[in-house]
Amino acid sequence: MRCVFLISTLCLGLSAGCATTRDSSAPAGHGNRDRAARYAHAMIGAPYRYGGSTPRGFDCSGLVVYSYAQAGVSGLPHSARMLEKRARTIDVNDLRPGDLLFFRLDGAKSVHVGIVVDDGSFVHAPSSGKRVEQVGFDHAYWGPRLSRAGRIGR
Repeated sequence: MRCVFLISTLCLGLSAGCATTRDSSAPAGHGNRDRAARYAHAMIGAPYRYGGSTPRGFDCSGLVVYSYAQAGVSGLPHSARMLEKRARTIDVNDLRPGDLLFFRLDGAKSVHVGIVVDDGSFVHAPSSGKRVEQVGFDHAYWGPRLSRAGRIGR
């Protein structure tokens, strides 16, 4: 069962993101999302690096861009805010591996993104000095900050 509090915390209106932007279209199907989730999971333990999008270091959106590129989907923007604009809004009850979770930090000023890997957790690159990690939807810090769930592609 999905965490009920996630549904109650969903809202729109985020205004900033991680790193730089680059935008082009990139279709993604169910198989691509599953593969992206597996690639993200394989990066657990990689260091955080602002602007990073390789196993040598990732920021939040860089992990998404890398994971989807490895799964065959290129051209995603290296920006949590732009990824949020690109992703189609979905209900948290419909989450599948590879879907994206967007979090509001510092009020509505910044956005953070993670990749769903199973029915109860996501992988993300949290912040400077930390490493890519897997955490549950009910995580004490991240759970209450969830603002939107989205899906790349169909």
